[in-house]
Amino acid sequence: MTGEAYAPALRPTTASETAETTPITLAVSQCLLGDEVRFDGGHKHDSYITGTLGPLFRFIPLCPEVEANFGIPREAMRLEGDLQAPRLISQRTRRDLTPMLAEANARILARLADSELHGCILKKNSPSCGMERVKVHAASGMPDNKGVGLFARSLRDSMPLLPIEEEGRLHDPALRENFIERVFVYHRWLTLLKHPSADKLIAFHTRHKFLLMAHSPEHMRRLGRLVGSLHKDQPIPYAAYGVLLMEAMNRLATTKKHRDVIMHLLGFCKNQLSKEEKEEMQELLAAFSQGHLPLIVPITLLNHYVRKFHPPYLAGQWYLHPHPAELRLRNHV
Repeated sequence: MTGEAYAPALRPTTASETAETTPITLAVSQCLLGDEVRFDGGHKHDSYITGTLGPLFRFIPLCPEVEANFGIPREAMRLEGDLQAPRLISQRTRRDLTPMLAEANARILARLADSELHGCILKKNSPSCGMERVKVHAASGMPDNKGVGLFARSLRDSMPLLPIEEEGRLHDPALRENFIERVFVYHRWLTLLKHPSADKLIAFHTRHKFLLMAHSPEHMRRLGRLVGSLHKDQPIPYAAYGVLLMEAMNRLATTKKHRDVIMHLLGFCKNQLSKEEKEEMQELLAAFSQGHLPLIVPITLLNHYVRKFHPPYLAGQWYLHPHPAELRLRNHV
């Protein structure tokens, strides 16, 4: 694996969904894909990224330190100075490598801007790619672990809505599902913006309503007010909607919020459900709330009711199928 992108075909998640028309693209720190580009000439291959995510996403490998021509292998380096504006310093020769990395970062960001990027997975603890908890050494030599890698900071500043995550955090089931959900929502949002209209925005919000509720009921209501105030003689607030949309998706869905959403959705079938069916769902939700069952169990039963009773408002809800089933993300939350 070198600098070429990986581009397997993307499959629709269910028969009821519209197939994605463009591949979902993730930028990934190159060492995580198995390329030997680290300072010591090694790699940090992550089998979850290549093995589980690989068949469903197109990858764009990146390594700011290689882009800056620091070499492989290369001298170890670290961040020093001010926590908000640190310098990248080589540890043995004490060279200030910040300007070279800044130029490399700008070149990478320019390429990514042309690639229709939907998310990014970065290497944790890296002075260039670390998203958080990166050590920054003060003049006294004492490190503060509240820093951000220089490339990660530039990426966040230039693409503030882009879903970004570190590979280490992807081992947490809740953070993993949150990241993948954000990627798919962002992909659908960018797809809408290619040919935007008020009707499409209303349809987008309608299908995402309960997914948003699971992440942030407050943001769902604010987004609903934006959509409800659409007028033909006023500009459509795409920018404001996009910011609130991704803010909402950044908030973790909780057990309580999932339970509330499922109960709300169940209300659309209440006249068709038997007493036994209602009791069965209540039992499953109680077990889910107590941590005895994963989310996929009540969701599967809810999807069964949707197929059985065909409530028109629920068939297209992204909450029921937010990502491909083969990722098994709701089996662990």
